[in-house]
Amino acid sequence: MITEEDVRAAVGVLTVPALLRRNAGEYGHLPALTGADERTWTWRELCDQVLSVAGGLRALGLRRGERMLIGMSSRPEHWVADLAAVELGAIPCTTYATLSPEQIRQVAVHSAATVVVLEGAAELARWAPALAEMPALKGVVVVEDVDGGHTRYADLLAAEPAPPDAEAGQDDPVTMIYTSGTTGDPKGVVLSHHNVLYQCALQELVQPAPAHPRTVAYLPLAHIAERVLGIYLPLYTAGHVTVCPDATRLLATLTEVRPQAFFGVPRVWEKFAAGLQQLLAGDRRAAVGRARELAAEAYRIRAAGDALPGELAEALEHADREVLRPLRERIGLAEAARLGSGAAPIPAQVLEFFGSLGMTIMEVWGLSETTGAATSTFPDNYRAGTVGLPMPGMEVRLAADGEIEVRGPLVFLGYLRPDGGIQAAVDADGWLPTGDLGAFDADGPLRIIDRKKEMIITSSGKNIAPSAVESLLRAHPLIGYAVVVGDRRPYLTALLMLDAEAAPAWAAARGLAATELKELAAEPPVLDELAAAVRRANEALSRPEQVKVFRVLDHAWSPASGELTPSLKLRRRVIEQRYAGMIEELYAEGSGS
Repeated sequence: MITEEDVRAAVGVLTVPALLRRNAGEYGHLPALTGADERTWTWRELCDQVLSVAGGLRALGLRRGERMLIGMSSRPEHWVADLAAVELGAIPCTTYATLSPEQIRQVAVHSAATVVVLEGAAELARWAPALAEMPALKGVVVVEDVDGGHTRYADLLAAEPAPPDAEAGQDDPVTMIYTSGTTGDPKGVVLSHHNVLYQCALQELVQPAPAHPRTVAYLPLAHIAERVLGIYLPLYTAGHVTVCPDATRLLATLTEVRPQAFFGVPRVWEKFAAGLQQLLAGDRRAAVGRARELAAEAYRIRAAGDALPGELAEALEHADREVLRPLRERIGLAEAARLGSGAAPIPAQVLEFFGSLGMTIMEVWGLSETTGAATSTFPDNYRAGTVGLPMPGMEVRLAADGEIEVRGPLVFLGYLRPDGGIQAAVDADGWLPTGDLGAFDADGPLRIIDRKKEMIITSSGKNIAPSAVESLLRAHPLIGYAVVVGDRRPYLTALLMLDAEAAPAWAAARGLAATELKELAAEPPVLDELAAAVRRANEALSRPEQVKVFRVLDHAWSPASGELTPSLKLRRRVIEQRYAGMIEELYAEGSGS
């Protein structure tokens, strides 16, 4: 059993700059980072660039403790600029590309950043009003060549390499993340070197990957998962990261890289499941069905904490080699030793589907404030529908109203104050209220009920967790997103968004000519299938939780359109305001039925 002492021993006195130097010295010839243009930097080359850019940022005036904002896509220069700021003891903060001009202004002013690094002309134009309101700003760096008199990234690269002003301490800030703001203005979450490296050591101890593992970075670097898995964990393991800046190329990138560890947000796993289910629907081979039955049985036995019978283990090994591994190759994950999901609830059916392919996905729960995963299911202790047990060293308890509170080495330093100070968010005993409601199963695993502020209370006083209902609806491959409405109402209604990739494929397989969401949303076979999906979900719900009426939207949601956060969570207030008329129509329709 892994203990907190084991993790602390693995972290030792390491810091992010110390790891970069270690990798340059001991693993300098190994690949570190591959960009979208397929150019690869070794650890030695990456370290040299980081130190040069650090020298350029120092000449620009960036100093220890100051904040540096980065408005850039996932490209190698992003990694270099981020790590260069850390070399100087400054605090880098990546902003989401989907921020509105007002959100950019909020972050820019609140952070009191002294340096801003932007990608090119488009970002410079979007940021221009905010830059004018930043009195502490010393300089703007632009990666691509544009007119305007700003510092060029190429000039930073040509600067004299800079050693750090002083050795970083493990309790010093290493980064800041602005929360995605589902219920209010974003807050600056400040994390320490120890926070992020403790998380890295945990990942490796709990479920080790091969030495110097290959991974793919596809989430925004403003997301806590990608910061840990795309920056700090590869530093810790001297791994090789391939950047996938375009999510539409994720599957192609995975099949090319064949990563040895992969973390997928639920929407990614749901899309993969929908694609594989389409594939399997046309594969009538008895061997495939039998192999999946064996894997599903093994998944259930391991979930119960039992060992596989020898006969089953032997049969499964053969079936995996001959049938299941080739299926996993279709999504590039046949060599992945560590699979995870988090950031939002994932339907249990999706986890069980992948279990039938020989894939055990560990579900984690946590926040930016807990440096990502605070709890996890484990390879020898998992159960679909739960987020497992506290990570070694972490404590979890429930407040009187069911709010989850956490304490331990992953809890962040605090929120950035406008004056540059850090305001601790824990109580006198170190407990952090998370805003999530939860419950413990009888034998210990934690279940997430919902966000405290998002609970629905119907007009009859019933408390309903909308995410539980939405998760059941999303289990159908046609449904990309579902939002349930019903606060202070007599019953629940739902808005359903078709999956932009799965819906056309589903329609084509059934001979429908329609391909656009606007057309598909009006197709009777599609509407009939969705009605059946809602009925199936309702069968698993109590009467107050059941959806009485629904509407299918003829367009997609995205962070750019405003209904989703940059981390693809629902902005319920925006949705309910934007679709207020449609929601009223649903209740008028429901009251007459």
